Amino acid sequence: MRIVDTHQHLWEQDRFPYSWTAGIPALNRSFSLEDYRQASLGEGVSKTIFMECDVDAPHALGEARWAQGLADANPLIAGIVASAPLESDTFSNHLEALLDLSKLRGIRRVLHTRDDGFSKTPLFRENLKRLPKHGLVFDLCVLSRQLPVAIDLVRACPEVSFVLDHCGVPDVKGEGFHPWKEDIRELSGYANVVACKVSGIVAYADPEKVEACSMRPWFEHVVSCFGWERMVWGGDWPVCTLTSDLRNWIQISKELCSQASDSERSKLFSINAERIYGV
Repeated sequence: MRIVDTHQHLWEQDRFPYSWTAGIPALNRSFSLEDYRQASLGEGVSKTIFMECDVDAPHALGEARWAQGLADANPLIAGIVASAPLESDTFSNHLEALLDLSKLRGIRRVLHTRDDGFSKTPLFRENLKRLPKHGLVFDLCVLSRQLPVAIDLVRACPEVSFVLDHCGVPDVKGEGFHPWKEDIRELSGYANVVACKVSGIVAYADPEKVEACSMRPWFEHVVSCFGWERMVWGGDWPVCTLTSDLRNWIQISKELCSQASDSERSKLFSINAERIYGV
């Protein structure tokens, strides 16, 4: 099956600082495109979307330009979702610089490490509303407990197209199904949430239970809420390696939708991503 991986991280620690990795030894090193090729070898990955890696803020533009250079040299990288300071009055200039990148497809500003008021300021929302004019989506990355924050943001910016990362970061290991279940149902009711990204949930699973059956309740719920037309797949490599290698996550993902039709699987693994991200 052809796969478009909508959540590929790459970073070179001798090039840019990623302070958040300091407390996670397994991720506190560089991860190259060649490493990714080896990790995904033979699994049918035909395109990827480079996802910003929460680089230390002063280096956000540098990371995006570096990713463009990688994409220019490697057709595997079909698009870039870049970091941008939506909370800052410097956003306009930052966005103008990003628009020079031919592979730019979206923006992400990680919210799960911020206080719940971070995305509620008028400036943040005013800047966010600039994205549709340029055909850019916003990848929405929040913790499960912050889903009400996400709902508020989505409601306030109806013209912005949102992609929910990591199924809303459910507590798979702790089996914390509520209130995640109800919040996902409510969020899915907003048409401008154009996709739920099936990514990340393997990293939140019990390392001793990294198997399809332990993730099926979460997967089936997002399918029931968003439907096959509004779902995309992401590897979240190398973060997924905290519990599973990429090949295993791909195989688990295929098993999760083994009862789906060929058309439904194609929508999840490639067709929707190509439409939403324009790749």
